[in-house]
Amino acid sequence: MKGYLILEDGTVFEGTLQGDEKETLCEVVFTTGMTGYGETVTDPSFEGQAVVMTYPMIGNYGSNREDRESLRPWISALIVRELASFPSNFRNEQPFADYLGENGIPVLSGVDTRSLTRRLRDKGTMNGLITYKKPGDISSRLEEIRKHTVRHSVIRVSRRHPETFGTGARKISLLDFGAKENIIRSLVSRNCTVTVWPWDTPAYVILDSEPDGIMLSNGPGDPKECSGILRHIRELMDSGIPLFAICLGHQLLALASGFDTGRLKFGHRGCNHPVKDLETGRVYMSSQNHGYCVLPDTVDAKQAKISHVNVNDGSVEGLRFLDKPVSSVQFHPEASPGPRETAYLFDQFIAQADSCRETK
Repeated sequence: MKGYLILEDGTVFEGTLQGDEKETLCEVVFTTGMTGYGETVTDPSFEGQAVVMTYPMIGNYGSNREDRESLRPWISALIVRELASFPSNFRNEQPFADYLGENGIPVLSGVDTRSLTRRLRDKGTMNGLITYKKPGDISSRLEEIRKHTVRHSVIRVSRRHPETFGTGARKISLLDFGAKENIIRSLVSRNCTVTVWPWDTPAYVILDSEPDGIMLSNGPGDPKECSGILRHIRELMDSGIPLFAICLGHQLLALASGFDTGRLKFGHRGCNHPVKDLETGRVYMSSQNHGYCVLPDTVDAKQAKISHVNVNDGSVEGLRFLDKPVSSVQFHPEASPGPRETAYLFDQFIAQADSCRETK
């Protein structure tokens, strides 16, 4: 059936809508990855968002369980130029469209995604309404679209009970703000036993478990919505146990230290974002998915130094604290999808955890 995307600025994009006859209010963002759509739609950091895929054909290699970053898709909708009907790949388990349909995710295909991406790039991230009803006078709907907000996403995506993975020698505690599965896999493959805790777990509970290292995961939304956890993060930072944070965890680490965060115009989402390690001068290609960042002018040089920056816009991509075994990155060293050039950061964190374990 015909479908339409109405942006909050009044622009309408027409396409073919697959899914139930329902309307979907969402935040509209774009991601530049050529592959990795299976990981993208199951990344909890996309909760509440309609994702525009800039690559013109999506679904050509089907879908499979191994590529998924959680048990279900978290996107509100998918917007593509062309959705492949007949996938061809030896790993394919079912057509991508069928997987999305089984999980109630609407797909708007046949859209001029180049034009849509340019509008989001130039105007910034916008809210949108995906509907099967042909728009007439849309002025009455625009206020509703503009007022839409995505709130409390972390509560929805975080585990509600602790879970343990692996049987390795190292004990790692992972605070789950919407953790991707490949963070857990990356740790388990490095001989770790990983305990994943709900996002609001008090610091004393984690510390009582005597971990060798602590991680703060990725996740969706505005970090300032999680202000209630900041005092617990400060306790974890002051514990002397090595701590490593990714994406939303990186932003929360900054807020807990008195630094500030702000919203990016259209965010960084994709598999091809260059970041520079300021200590070595080396540039890495990274996987990214965030709409907020740490504001560089608010980083207290007496507490921490900026360790990585985005080559494209100079935004903060990493922090290293001066008197604590604490560090963080805005990008995703676990990739999935994307390059694994920065996976060495897990090795550095594990080396710190080993040192901590040896001194106990």
